[in-house]
This record gives sequence, structure tokens and C-alpha cells, in this order.
Amino acid sequence: MEDVIQYQHCPFCGSENFQDTLRVKDFTVSGKEFQIAHCWQCSGRFTQGAPAQNEIGKYYQSENYISHTDTREGLVNEMYHKVRKRTLRQKFTIVERETKIKKGSILDVGAGTGAFLNQMQQGGWQVTGLEPDRGAQQKAKELYALEFESPDQLFHLPQHHFNAITLWHVLEHVHDLKGYLSQLKLLLAPGGTLFIAVPNYTSYDALHYQQFWAAYDVPRHLYHFSPGCMEKLMTAHGLTIQRKIPMWYDSFYVSMLSEEYRTGKKNLLRAFIVGLASNMKALGKTERCSSVIYVVKDLSPDPSPKERGDKFLPK
Repeated sequence: MEDVIQYQHCPFCGSENFQDTLRVKDFTVSGKEFQIAHCWQCSGRFTQGAPAQNEIGKYYQSENYISHTDTREGLVNEMYHKVRKRTLRQKFTIVERETKIKKGSILDVGAGTGAFLNQMQQGGWQVTGLEPDRGAQQKAKELYALEFESPDQLFHLPQHHFNAITLWHVLEHVHDLKGYLSQLKLLLAPGGTLFIAVPNYTSYDALHYQQFWAAYDVPRHLYHFSPGCMEKLMTAHGLTIQRKIPMWYDSFYVSMLSEEYRTGKKNLLRAFIVGLASNMKALGKTERCSSVIYVVKDLSPDPSPKERGDKFLPK
């Protein structure tokens, strides 16, 4: 029997005040249905009955899981690759703008096949990547000569070392949510910046598609974030959200997948209309965007030189 997680307390805030809100199908791999619970205390949502960490790997084994395979099969995936070229440049610009430095040290958690870290390395940054999928690790090595470690190395990296740490659609996959956030805080160099991009279930496209919204992506997505939930989660770990940055392309990509999940057909025109409507409703209201990048700082006093350790790289 599969080892699964059944929460008795909200994984974000510990409250018992939650209830089932949606039943969502895994459209990518298994076809199984999973219950999503909503916490009335913090507004976070989470997947009930999700596989434990030792069981989750098989739910990523699909040619359709693009972050691990780099597949170009199908129109949606081909469009994804075309848009990615632009978003990689945007992410590079965001990192340098928000950190206010060039050629620093960066850690990417959930580095996939290495496209983003390759962009950063080409820009002069010292790069470190963690990636659980061995196939993706091999792709990164073949495509960009990048060597990635497994995520358990997160707890063995030098503390107070990284000027930037990025999690591009990764935090929703992490079983040890609070442990990861605590460790990420320790790894930030003084003045360093944490970039967390996650889907936003309060967006228009999420409300439109409901249980067919592709960004629920059960059971791989263990958590489903609202801006309010993210604020409370960061505050609980002594972190401060400095800025929220919209990810405008995500509404279109997610709507294309969601439309197919709902109707069984690739209705690109309808998906474009929904994605555009979602972005229009988010104009001037980033907290309504389909996906949001949270720019996060640790504003606690800088550690002493002894606490930083010998491997700290000054800005």
C-alpha cells in the first residue's frame, strides 16, 4: 500500500480549522483523484492523500513533465519553449535588479535541466543547482555542462553564502516545507534575496477552471498558495516579502492545459481569452496574477563573521 500524507493540521499554520474544498484529478500521470483542503485560518490550501516523499518519484515519470524532459512534442510544449527564451532573460534581469549586484553567488533549488542557471552563469554568476530528478540532472550535464546535486545537499551547503536563492515553481513540491524555509534563510548572505515563484489559486484563471485548473497539478503540488498565505508563511519564518512580481505568461500556458483537461480538446482561442482576461483582472493587482514571484528578504541583523564562516562571499 502506498505511503500517503493525511494532514490533521494545516501544514502552513498548524490550524485544525480546514475543510475539503475541491477534488482534483491527476491529468499528467496516474489519473487518480486527490482532495484539496482549504485552511480558514491562513487561506493556504494543501493536497490530502499525496504520496510521501519516498513514493512521489513515480508521479514525475512522464514525457509530459516538461521541466524534467525538455520535450518539444505537441503545440503547447513548443510554445512553452519559445516563451521560455524570453522569461529566462527576464528572470536574469529580475535577479540582478533586486539583489543590486552583478556576478554574485546563486543557488537554484529545483534546477530542472539547467536553462536558468546556464543563463546566470553566462552572465558571470557563480551557480549551484539542486535537482532531484536524475534524468534532468543528466540533461543539464549534456546541454550546459552543469553538475547538479540532489536536494538533500541543501542542508550541507555553506551558511550565509548565497546572494540569491531561486525557487521557480518549486516550493509547492517540497515535502519538508518549514524545514526548507528555515534552511534557505540560513543560506542567504547578508542582504541576500530569496525569489519564490508559485501559482496563485486566487487568480481569475484558477477560479474559472476550478478542479480543472492545471496549476493544481496534484499530487506533485503538495501546497496551493494565496498571497495572504504566503505573507503569513514568510512572517512565521522571520522573512519579509519586499515585492510581488507578476508572471504574465503563466496564465496563457496554464489556461491551454486547463482547457484541454476540461474539454479534452486543445481550444487555443478559448484558452487565450481566459488567460488574457486573467491578466487584465490582475493589472495593478499583482496578487491576482496566475503566478507570482515573491521577492523575499531576511531583515534580521547580519551574522557575525564567525557565524558566516570562512566560505562567505562578500557582495
